[in-house]
Amino acid sequence: MKLFFGEISNGKAIINDEEQQHIVKVLRMKDGEEIHVTDGKGNVASGKLMIEGKKANIEVSEIKTNTPDFNPKLHIAIAPTKNIDRIEFFVEKAVEMGISEITILQTEKTERKNINIDKLRKQAIAASKQSLRFHFPVINDLIKLPDFLKNINPETTFVAHCNESLERIELKDIPHLENITFLIGPEGDFSDKEIQLLAEKGIKAVSLGNQRLRTETAGIFVAAWNYLT
Repeated sequence: MKLFFGEISNGKAIINDEEQQHIVKVLRMKDGEEIHVTDGKGNVASGKLMIEGKKANIEVSEIKTNTPDFNPKLHIAIAPTKNIDRIEFFVEKAVEMGISEITILQTEKTERKNINIDKLRKQAIAASKQSLRFHFPVINDLIKLPDFLKNINPETTFVAHCNESLERIELKDIPHLENITFLIGPEGDFSDKEIQLLAEKGIKAVSLGNQRLRTETAGIFVAAWNYLT
């Protein structure tokens, strides 16, 4: 399946401008090839490619709406790594494994204060197309941890931290939930103050095993766990 991003409405599909350039200039696709266009909201149009100069359009033959989404829905709130390549790698792999939402957290020990969210969103779209997802994940703006905690449900929210002196449950002991949120700390982990704040909010701590994992590895680990649940 050759899947591209665009808009779908009123029985028509319009391929995104950047996608059109990619089709014409990079892929050098030809008239009549079968393609599919998704709006990332669960709708997908199928049809034949039409090339008109530098423009690429689709002659729609079928539109499927409300295609099934990945279940359970996983939201990972993760602190950015100092090396931005690592958080970008996390985004790509987590999207491939069906994550529904990603929030970038600013914590006390977060070293990187500026994040190109638009770039992460483009990577999420690319990873969604690569893995043939018709529901694209939400990539939220950078937010401070206390502000993020104002709108969470503690019954469906968990945190992975490395403080072994505090009680932590195992992943296998988390009940099946339709929606689940996971917090992953920065390099150097959450501060003691932040861990106390999380506990006061009623958020359960979870152990990810005996090994100490990098931030992006912990995020991918949780995404893989959810994918296999």
